[in-house]
Amino acid sequence: MLISLAAMGQDDIRFFKAAGTPVNPKVKATWNKYYTYAGIENLCKNLEKAYPHLVKAGSAGKSYEGRDILTLTVTNHDNQEPSHKPGYYIDGNIHSNEIQGTEMALYAAWYMAEMYNENEFIRELLDDKVFYIIPTINPDARENFMHEANTGSSPRSGMAPRDDDRDGLVDEDGFDDINNDGVISMMRRRDPFGQYKDDPSDHRQMIRVQDGEKGEYEMLGYEGIDNDGDGQVNEDRQGFYDPNRDWGYNWEPDYAQRGADKYPFSVPENKAVRDFGIVHRNIAGAQSYHNSGGMILRGPTIEGGGSEVYTRDDDRVINAIGKLGETIIPGYRLLTIWKDMYTVYGGELDWWYGFLGTYIYSNELWTSFLMFNDNENRDRYKFDKLLLFEDAFIPWKEYDHPVYGKVEIGGFNKNYGRIHPGFLLESDAHRNTAFCIYHAYQTPKLEVRDIEVEDLQGSLKQVTATIANTRMMPTHSGQNIKYKIDPPDYIFLDGAEIVAGMIVLDPDNSVCKEQLHNPQRIEVENIPGNSKVIVRWIVKGGNKYTIRVESVKGGHVSGTK
Repeated sequence: MLISLAAMGQDDIRFFKAAGTPVNPKVKATWNKYYTYAGIENLCKNLEKAYPHLVKAGSAGKSYEGRDILTLTVTNHDNQEPSHKPGYYIDGNIHSNEIQGTEMALYAAWYMAEMYNENEFIRELLDDKVFYIIPTINPDARENFMHEANTGSSPRSGMAPRDDDRDGLVDEDGFDDINNDGVISMMRRRDPFGQYKDDPSDHRQMIRVQDGEKGEYEMLGYEGIDNDGDGQVNEDRQGFYDPNRDWGYNWEPDYAQRGADKYPFSVPENKAVRDFGIVHRNIAGAQSYHNSGGMILRGPTIEGGGSEVYTRDDDRVINAIGKLGETIIPGYRLLTIWKDMYTVYGGELDWWYGFLGTYIYSNELWTSFLMFNDNENRDRYKFDKLLLFEDAFIPWKEYDHPVYGKVEIGGFNKNYGRIHPGFLLESDAHRNTAFCIYHAYQTPKLEVRDIEVEDLQGSLKQVTATIANTRMMPTHSGQNIKYKIDPPDYIFLDGAEIVAGMIVLDPDNSVCKEQLHNPQRIEVENIPGNSKVIVRWIVKGGNKYTIRVESVKGGHVSGTK
């Protein structure tokens, strides 16, 4: 019997729902391989078409080569203006070879849209919050990594040309795919005095000889030739500069921070993200994806934080959410960048927290722990043999090199080592998305509670209200408060003539702080996480009072009595 696929809808009789997964998604997406730029565009358009009330596709600007820096805005667009909700930002692929951040970001958009009607938690999340997602910051270099001959680590940055060896010539000695297989592999040459030999247990692998042993090979590095006759191979590749040293916060020039360009935001892609962030000031939490190492990285990125202010409350929030991430994503560790790794000047993480006061993590995706779910057994040759059936290794083959003579070219493919094998990609995408979802869940949630109206002498009345923040994150981080990045939270009373307005400091003893100027709009510096503020007005007249709260990162809410 033929069954019409269009008629089956969510009741497709071919499938039985697995917990936590959409049973019959409208947008057919696969998460065991990587999307090209055309694939990213197609998926974004399909999500918007299938879920117009949840997903809006757009562009943050143009890349160096003129591609759109694609954006997705994911929320319930029908119940409230997105800019009036607490925002959460996700991006990936600022480094071109760190491609799986794109799939993590796309998976988050796809999963939340598909699960909105199936899962109450996701539905309430998208009703309350808005997700801004940029799947790839660096689309040009992503395309280069995928379609041109590269190693697993090239090109790392953008596609603007550079003279990396400072000989006055640009890109004159880039990688050469001399055997035309589409990958830059390793070269070795037989040499009885070499420092390497075949591993007798696995002839794909080279191991160093021990003292007194006879060598078999010398390693010549990545395949290539010396195009400019300076005796160096592959020293001038496109875009050595590091776009994650380009952000205009705690920035240092190249002599102090290798990879920095001429000035902050010299990279057009980063400028586009900067402008996007400045426009979307409601972004309270953020996630940037890199690879690799299995790390949940937090700031500060330089000792002492420079001009950044991580208060005790900030640390409490960042550490609590990050520690939950260690549970959600096995094998990943919460680390502080400058203390546990190295110093970074001009990094994206510093900019989001330092300039916009946004709580942000930078996850380093993929860890060899995932090979065998074991901290001890992390042998990539063994993993390739037992789980990938040697699909990731290019067998050694002889080649006549114009300089070195007979060499052998081979080694691991560029799609192995830093990025996930297909069968592990979806699992890690889901876990990292879950971490983002819980981080976004802890952005402020404001509620107007306990509106009380009390008659005073004459025609005066006293209106008191509690504004509660029921989530972990405050409306203003320590950085935000110190540098007044965002305006204070505004609490309005509508429906009466305002005589006086005040913040109640001690409700038991009626201790208040009066706001003499513009008492209809009470200004509150910050509403801490899991806390409240009490406000009060003395008014004339009215019998219906509306309390409105407007917070840049805490959202807009109201209550009436």
